[in-house]
Formats: sequence, structure tokens, C-alpha cells
Amino acid sequence: MTVQAWLAVAVFVTAYVLIATEWVHRVAAALGGAVAMALIGATDAHTAFFSPESGVDWNVIVLLIGMMLIVGVLRRTGLFEYLAIWSVKRARGRPYPVLVLLVLITAVASAGLDNVTTVLLVAPVTLFVCDRLGLPAAPFLIAEVMASNIGGAATLIGDPPNIIVASKSGLGFNDFLSVLAPIVAIILVVFLALCRWLFRDALRANPEKAAAVLALRERDAIRKPRLLAVSLVVLAAVLVGFVLHPVLHLDPAIVAIVGGLVLLAASRLDPDEVAKDVEWHTLLFFVGLFVMVGALVDTGVIDRLSHAAAQATEGRLWGTTMLLLWASAGLSAVIDNIPYVATMSPIVADLVHSGGQGHNVLWWALLLGADLGGNATAIGASANVVMLGIAERAHRPITFWQFTRYGLIVTVITVAVCVPYLYWRFF
Repeated sequence: MTVQAWLAVAVFVTAYVLIATEWVHRVAAALGGAVAMALIGATDAHTAFFSPESGVDWNVIVLLIGMMLIVGVLRRTGLFEYLAIWSVKRARGRPYPVLVLLVLITAVASAGLDNVTTVLLVAPVTLFVCDRLGLPAAPFLIAEVMASNIGGAATLIGDPPNIIVASKSGLGFNDFLSVLAPIVAIILVVFLALCRWLFRDALRANPEKAAAVLALRERDAIRKPRLLAVSLVVLAAVLVGFVLHPVLHLDPAIVAIVGGLVLLAASRLDPDEVAKDVEWHTLLFFVGLFVMVGALVDTGVIDRLSHAAAQATEGRLWGTTMLLLWASAGLSAVIDNIPYVATMSPIVADLVHSGGQGHNVLWWALLLGADLGGNATAIGASANVVMLGIAERAHRPITFWQFTRYGLIVTVITVAVCVPYLYWRFF
């Protein structure tokens, strides 16, 4: 590698250490790393702000702003309190059944929606449930964001890396559903059992607080029925827009921001008050991460890693499959899986093309590793970063290592579950 590439690696590692140790705030670390990348010439203004391959992904930023505006309006209607009371009643106030219900809702929703959108909608409900039941919010939030990453792996539209692979491979919606949905269902069962063990100390019922919630009426939580009706219509239209993206050819970011602005105008709420609900710190953190990872792409670091992984077991399909699965999980734990999959896709496409139809297993190994590897660390997936921002804003901060100590266990076990499945299905 060139001197510039080594400098880019040094900057990224330094920023990552600062984020992990929390010696400085993660936003300052990410933005400082982005500035350092520019100073060493690993990126420039045009690349950082306008390059579709290695610059800031403005589609993600704008989509987040739009959905945060919608959630900000919804929060004022009482809908989240309504859903929280409903969930507690269905689970009869018992912590673990509440966790199971919220995890399953999150996973199923993430299979059809963007992971971040699902997290934005579920997190406020979770915070209210934990407040009323006297439970620590961190285990519930961590479990839900991991469930969103697992559930998003099940379908073509569930996670951005899946969409990238679909466009490169020619695999269709039904291919994704038939291959990935069964293993995701198995992983969810394993994950729920893991949650019972990992969070056992937090899942202790408080009978008095549970009884108080069970005595509440869901309908009494709705404060603004008219605004709720308008909000649900706009939210439904946005979700339909996401699903019909292949037909309408409207980018999800456009759908989200238009929906957010329309709802803000129709709500007649003070825009300044609603804008305070937007996680601006989280958005800035994303900008810093995008610039740093983009610099690694531009200097050839990611490409060299990808080629090395692809060539290490050349000619041995099972070995290549396992290397792709585990290497993708490891790399996706420390860099965003979107640029990783985008960089790796042409290499996998060549391997599949040269090996024939039977080599399609490489696509599934790439995706399962990248999607599940996002659970390993607090910055491994976009949904993780958003959840940390929500927790911090709600004055229930989740540290990097608090997330990661659970994430590493979950990632190793869930990726390991994929090994016998891939062997049974393709070998």
C-alpha cells in the first residue's frame, strides 16, 4: 500500500480507538477523523461531499431527517404511549415476554422497512415501557437494534447491502426470501434464547409498577386524535413509497423528506420544537464516518482487503464461502457494511461468473456476514448509531463497550448458526 493509504489506516484506527474508549465524544472523534483524512490528502471536498462511491451518503442523511421529523410529530400524539401500554398488557407486565414481543415486532418490520426507520419507530415505545415498568432501557434497546439487523437480512429490501447485491447478481425478491428468510427465522429463535441469558439481570419484574400499567386504558394515552390520523396517513404513504420504489423510481430519501415536511406543515406545530427532536449529533457522526470510510475506499485499503479475502482460498468453494462469511462479519463490525459490500460485489460477481450457478452461495455468505456482522459493535450498522443517539438524548446513554460486549457474543453465535445452514443448503 502507499504511504497515503497507511496514513488513512492510522487515522481511522485512531478515531476508532477514541470512539471505543470514549476519551472524546464520538461525534468529535468521527469529525476529527474526517478532517484528518482531508489534511493527509486521502479525500477532498469534492469526493467527500459529491462522490457516490466514497463520499457522504446524503440519501441516508436526508432519509433520516425525514423519518425523524415524522417521529417527532407522532411523539406529540400519544401513539407511542398507546403502543407501549398495549404491549405491556399483551405480555401481562412480565419483562421477558415484553422483550420477546418488541424484538419480534422490530425484526418483522425490518424485513419490509429500512432498519433505521424501524428503530426510530420502536425506540420511543420501548423507552415508555421501561419507564413505566421500572426496567433499564439499555438491554431492550440493544436487543431491538440487533433484531432489526437480523430481520433486515431476510429480504431484498430489508437492508441496503441486499439491494446492492440484488443489482449486481440478478437475484430476485423470491431468491432472497427462499434462501435468507429460513435462516433468519432460525437465528431469531437463537437470538431470543440469547437475550434471556445475556439480559437476565435486567429482566426482573416489578409487580406494583406492572399492575399500574395494566390498569391504564390505551385510549386515554391519545392526546391529539386528529393529528394522529393525519400522521398515520402520511406515515402509511411514506411506507408504501418505500415498498413501491422499484415501480415509482422515487428514492426513499425523497419519499421520507417529502413525507416529513408535509406532515410538519399539516400538523401546525412549531417547526423549531419539532426540529429539536432531530438527532443532529447522530447525523454529524454519520457524516464523519462516511468521510473516513470513503477515504479508505479511495486509497485502495478496502479493495486490497477484499481481493486478499477473495484470493486466499481460490478454487475451494467451501473455503471461499467460509472466508467470505467470517471476513465480512469481521469487517462489517468496524466499517459500514454498505461501502464494504459495494466494493466486494464486483469481486464476488467474478468468482460466481467463473464458477457457475453453484457459486451463488458466495452471494449469500457475503450478505449474511455483512448483515449479521453489523451487530458486533456500536458503530457496525447505521441502526446501531441511531439507537445510541436516541438513548443519549433520552438520558439513558449506552456506551460503546456496553453494546459491544453483547454484540460480539451475538455476532459470533448467529454467524456460526449460518455455517451448517449454508453447508446443508448448498453442499
